[in-house]
This record gives sequence, structure tokens and C-alpha cells, in this order.
Amino acid sequence: MAALVFDLDGTLIDSAPDIHLAANAALSEEGVPTLTLAEARDCVGHGAAIFVSRAMALRGLGDDPALHRRILDGFLGRYEGAVHLTRPYPGVPEALDALRGAGHRLALCTNKPAAPTRAVLSHLGLDALFDPVICGDSLPQRKPHPAPLHAAVAGAGGGPAIYVGDSEVDAETALAATLPFLLFTEGYRKTPVAELPHTRTFDRFSALPGLVAELLA
Repeated sequence: MAALVFDLDGTLIDSAPDIHLAANAALSEEGVPTLTLAEARDCVGHGAAIFVSRAMALRGLGDDPALHRRILDGFLGRYEGAVHLTRPYPGVPEALDALRGAGHRLALCTNKPAAPTRAVLSHLGLDALFDPVICGDSLPQRKPHPAPLHAAVAGAGGGPAIYVGDSEVDAETALAATLPFLLFTEGYRKTPVAELPHTRTFDRFSALPGLVAELLA
């Protein structure tokens, strides 16, 4: 049995449509041209503040701390309720149930703030599956620093552990934490798979229980 730690956005759920909607409302409020869905997806990964910084850079706004603060506040004010367009990737609930049935302990490690994390997990009926849930504001450090991942493993009881994610941030985090990394290739990754450190890849969640069993054998 192992502690299996999951990233959230782009790994278990496709939340980009909701994030896109919340971000564009905040940008429009400040008279800033809105993002395309692809641009919003590319901004995800390092937490809300960096999401806004990336969005501002895409619109040529440079470094304006006051504008950044207003957009971030507007974004965060909408983020917690931004759940209605978000869906789990196909096969996620079934794979999580199979892994729990095999005796594995499931934890979450995301750079998403705690309030929207809890809201979307509850909305999707996934909130009872993970213990602990380590979010972007749970610790002073965020991924790719290894501390949040280490905290998730410890909170899940320690022992053998595997990290499951989709992005460059996740690959870097797993490397820093010296944990095996299973890369979901259908998420928000921008870098070619071959250029990211990983232990195994998968493109369907139905394959995940078998991959975990293979790594632990």
C-alpha cells in the first residue's frame, strides 16, 4: 500500500473553463482585454497571483502592482464559486475508487487556494476521498518547492509514495521531493513529454491502478 498524492487542475479535473470565466470577468472589470481559453489554460500552474501576472504579461501590461492587486482580488472573489463548468477527466472517479479499494491512501497537493479547492471538490463529490488536502495557501511554500508534497505524503501516513500530476510544475516538484512521478499527458502541460522528468506516463485514468501496482511490485 502507498500514499498516492495527486495534483488537481489539469490532472484530476479540467477546471480551465471556470478559471477562464472568472479571470475574464476580473480583467473586464479593469478594462483589460480578455483571455482566450487556451491562454487561460497556459497561465495555470503556479497559483492565483502568478496566473494574474501571466495574464497581464499576455496583454502587455507590465509590472503594475496596484492593477495586479485589483485584478487578483476580482479573480479570487469569483474563484471560489467557479465550479459549474469544471469536470473530472474521464475515468477519474472510477480510478480513485479502485485505488482506495486496493488499500492506498489518497492525498491532494495543489497550488490552487484552499477555498476554491474545497468548493470544487465538494461540488464534484470528491471531497471525502483525500486526506490531507494541501493547497497553495496551506504552507509558506508552493510547488515546485518540495515542502507541500512532503507534507501531503506525511499527512497520508508516510511510507512508499507516488505523485501524480500533469505539468512542468508537477514534474519539477516530484524531482525535488525525489518521488516517482506519473505524468498524465492530457492535462495542461506545454513542454514535450520527453523533456519532462517522469517515471511513467498515462493518457487514460483506467490505466492508473495498473501503473501504480506495477511501480509498487
